[in-house]
Amino acid sequence: MRYRVTHRTTYTYDKPVTDSYGLAYVTPRTLPSQEVEQCEVMVSPAPSDLTTREDYLGNLVTYFQVTEPHRRLEVEAVSTIRTAEPTHPEASLAQPWERARPLEHPDLPGSRDATDLALPSALVEQTEQAAAYGAASLTPGRPLGEAVIDLMRRVHRDFTYDKTATTVTSTIPDVFESRAGVCQDFAHLMLACLRSHGLAVRYVSGYLATDPPPGKPRIVGADASHAWVAVWLPGVDGAEDAWLAVDPTNDQTANERYVTVAWGRDYADVPPVKGVIFTEAKRSTLKVSVDVAPLDEDGNLIEVVGALPAAASAASSAAASSAAGTPVDPAASED
Repeated sequence: MRYRVTHRTTYTYDKPVTDSYGLAYVTPRTLPSQEVEQCEVMVSPAPSDLTTREDYLGNLVTYFQVTEPHRRLEVEAVSTIRTAEPTHPEASLAQPWERARPLEHPDLPGSRDATDLALPSALVEQTEQAAAYGAASLTPGRPLGEAVIDLMRRVHRDFTYDKTATTVTSTIPDVFESRAGVCQDFAHLMLACLRSHGLAVRYVSGYLATDPPPGKPRIVGADASHAWVAVWLPGVDGAEDAWLAVDPTNDQTANERYVTVAWGRDYADVPPVKGVIFTEAKRSTLKVSVDVAPLDEDGNLIEVVGALPAAASAASSAAASSAAGTPVDPAASED
């Protein structure tokens, strides 16, 4: 797949801001299953400093400073990305999950880099409740891939997607109590459950290309940032280590519709935009617009209309044909 991603973050203030210092994780990563053809990060008003470099996990982070007085700050990233379906060695997925604990197997290739992602982090508490919930999937000797996917499916089944249930400061106990949340909460929950048993897991920030509602065209800017997790797969029989990315919000493994931007220990490591301002403003507003647009090989936008259910599609075809004077059997029109 090929996509053009436009991510625009706009802050407005009721009084002038004299200085803005910020950083943005909005440049997608280059991966075996993801090629970044181009990415441009723009800041308005024009920054006095704009620098992009790698952080300690290899993410591309953009630093900016705006010294011109302003009441509106906009950070926009436009990227063109080509994605493919990730692949994983069968032997790595089939190994017992206990082998994927880097602290207990420091001799395995890749364990040193994975260790930091097996430890507690600022937003992910390794609670007894998380350990108990994870234990139902991580039974002794169970294949690693099977155990991780089972936990993903349980989180999707047991917790409800509800934007009003949590806030950015909600904790793991809060999510267990409400049994609801958003993608960030479900990612943190899986991190807590898996890390409580010694596994190394990344919090992944990025985008998911979605389809519009049935019969409706794609609305520009109606997408959103997304979060999922990736679990360390130690190499088996000389194979390199890898990472299995799973999305508990949508109950699926990551595929070619996922665009990876950055990963870290939790959300605090890779927020899309954060910073510090100097101002006497008392009120501010935040607006975020994300657009994940499919492209053809020539770089042209592909028009997407949400698929209708079979019966509705047949009825629409019948109505259109009838209007043209040609009777159609609706049952024969189903795909």
